[in-house]
Amino acid sequence: MDKKIKATITGLGAYLPERILTNSDLEAMVETSNEWIVTRCGIEERRIARADEFSSTMGARAAQTAMQQAKITANEIDAIIVCSMTPDYLCPSTAALIQNELQATRACAIDIQAACSGFLYGLSIAKAWIDSTVFKNILVIATEKNSAYIDYKDRGTCILFGDGAGAAVVQKGGPGYAIDYVSIGADGSEANLIVIPASGCRMPASEETVKNGDHFLKMNGKEVFKHAVRRMEAAAKECLDKTGISQEELGWLIPHQANLRIMEAISKRFQIPWERVYRTIHKYGNTSSSTVPIALAEFDAEKAAKHNEHLLLVAFGGGLTWGASLLTKVDA
Repeated sequence: MDKKIKATITGLGAYLPERILTNSDLEAMVETSNEWIVTRCGIEERRIARADEFSSTMGARAAQTAMQQAKITANEIDAIIVCSMTPDYLCPSTAALIQNELQATRACAIDIQAACSGFLYGLSIAKAWIDSTVFKNILVIATEKNSAYIDYKDRGTCILFGDGAGAAVVQKGGPGYAIDYVSIGADGSEANLIVIPASGCRMPASEETVKNGDHFLKMNGKEVFKHAVRRMEAAAKECLDKTGISQEELGWLIPHQANLRIMEAISKRFQIPWERVYRTIHKYGNTSSSTVPIALAEFDAEKAAKHNEHLLLVAFGGGLTWGASLLTKVDA
């Protein structure tokens, strides 16, 4: 494997709202049951943001923790990449709001939208900027207030999603997780499988769109499942092929926390023992783009990865989009 100094995640942070929405709570809101939800997707509870918490405020909180771990100040940040499908506004960008919240006045700020694959897309951009010496210190933030776009009368979606944010500081070298490779892809021909129909220029907000519930997330779960495992597997294999790492050398799998059955399928295809699949789905549900960085931050705090241990990140989301990244724990 290439021995040059690589773009490295040197700081991680996560933020979860305090309010917990349990399966029992949902039983009183929609026709469902705790047993049905747990059996179907493995979720027991999820976090819901307060009325005065937004994607920007949650993202800033996660970023502050990541910056503290990386031992950098706001004035040292060169760029802020925010990944979100639930931005505060269509304009201005959520990244600009977070830049102001952090007082990172030197940083440029952009939003990207790749749904649940967003963090891996953001990581690929940060890696390219670091490797090409454009910037030295980059914040990649994935933050979602999914509850603002969920119809709590639709049991196919309301049982799945929660709110939260995760962040990573990416620098050249240092202790943390070296980003060996990132593979990302998309298939716009299946865009209708996960969609929020209204609010864009195709369907501007109106009395009719509100009445029809067109501002809520719509998803064809069965069809999404068919694509998810195949696409994530292909992206993960590309990471291994490009780095020369074998499946047997993988230490941990940190997948997008969307559905327990999808996670199980990926672990089996890469022969990763279930106890080596890091899971947060039971307590946070699907927080879209932020599931992977939230899980990575908790993993880092709890599991103490060994030097040179390899981590495989995988994600899949609307677009359709998908991605994978191979990380290696480095002590210096």
